[in-house]
Amino acid sequence: MFTIEHDFDATIITLVDDPAPHRQEDVVVNAFEDCVTLEQVDTRTDIVRTVTLSLSQVRDLAAALDLPEGAYQLGTKQR
Repeated sequence: MFTIEHDFDATIITLVDDPAPHRQEDVVVNAFEDCVTLEQVDTRTDIVRTVTLSLSQVRDLAAALDLPEGAYQLGTKQR
């Protein structure tokens, strides 16, 4: 399950882990104009941990989800 909210400067997506014996904490994805952050509460310390991805890293991640094992470099479109 997930939710989507549009804030002033970001789109916020919350990924809710389906109920399971080893359920993970929700992940909050903040999509800004120049980066994307992923946030999740560390249950051991009760601190929110944040990872920041550049837009090119997000593009690479999206492409990687549909590719087989290997090393890749995405090209830019030629005009």
